[in-house]
Amino acid sequence: MNDLDIKINILDELGNFLSQFSKVNVNYNTLNKLIDSNIENNSWFSKESIIYSLKSWSKVLKKDIIKNWINEYDISSFNKKKTVALILPGNIPLVGFHDILCVWLLGYKGLVKLSSKDNILTPYLIKYLEKKSKVKTFNIKKSIIKNFDAVIATGSNNTSLYFDYYFSKYPNIIRNNKNSIAVLDGNESVKDLKNLGMDILLYYGFGCRNVSKIFVPKKYDLNKIFKGLKSFSNSIKNSKYANNYHYNKAIYLINKDKFLDNGFFILKENSKISAPISCAYFEYYNNKNDLDYKITTIKKEIQCIVSQSQIVKGIPFGQTQQPSLNDYADNIDTMKFLMKI
Repeated sequence: MNDLDIKINILDELGNFLSQFSKVNVNYNTLNKLIDSNIENNSWFSKESIIYSLKSWSKVLKKDIIKNWINEYDISSFNKKKTVALILPGNIPLVGFHDILCVWLLGYKGLVKLSSKDNILTPYLIKYLEKKSKVKTFNIKKSIIKNFDAVIATGSNNTSLYFDYYFSKYPNIIRNNKNSIAVLDGNESVKDLKNLGMDILLYYGFGCRNVSKIFVPKKYDLNKIFKGLKSFSNSIKNSKYANNYHYNKAIYLINKDKFLDNGFFILKENSKISAPISCAYFEYYNNKNDLDYKITTIKKEIQCIVSQSQIVKGIPFGQTQQPSLNDYADNIDTMKFLMKI
């Protein structure tokens, strides 16, 4: 069995381990403790959202899925020895793990700078890979990262400007803020709208794959969106989320802006794509041509489009936070980038 087959088996084992995660099984005591520590460290991470992330990874870390993914690349005899700096975000649980996987599968070394918001679970999974493969691959750095061949850095629009300047002389992928949109045509089912609620408020809306902007036809009943969000009403029990909600509502009231409010979430008409936490923007469209134009103007800011409508190509409702292994952030193929270093 070659090195690649061994790694595929390790990932399959990890997927199986995560799929059977239990709060009471003694085999998961360490993981449960780390989850609790992560929540104490970052109250934006709820136990439900962390478990959702773990389960989502368990669904794609299956031998056949992994093989189908990596068969797109000629890595069976790949033998470059490179070191890649990974500056990972922390907006949602394990958001940087895909970059970790790509580096590990190629046999590169990784220098990892973790976000303080997500610095507990990612090291756990890194140690799992290293223990099973019996190869030390990653060095988690707290200081300035030096001596590397390429870099993948993810941050805000402001930090990406710094990344562009600091890492310009290296092969790089620099990611900044993205948001996702939904397009409704009025024919959505109750289930579709409930799934849209998940696309909007899972992880409190912090992910680049979370929907922050909704396009609707003229005279659309916006209360349907609120009904879809109903299962996330407990979001308001998170004090940080509640603070955002009350602050944004107060600002809109002071400015005498028009908005809709259901007691824990706000819908506001706005042409922008990025809405504050606890809010989503909506915009009316007249026809397909009008919609195409509106989407084109914000195309560079879009991570993914959610829709079941025939007038635009989109992914199904409820699937934004379950990307496949070849669904790369910013549509930049990480594996191809790394193999060209």
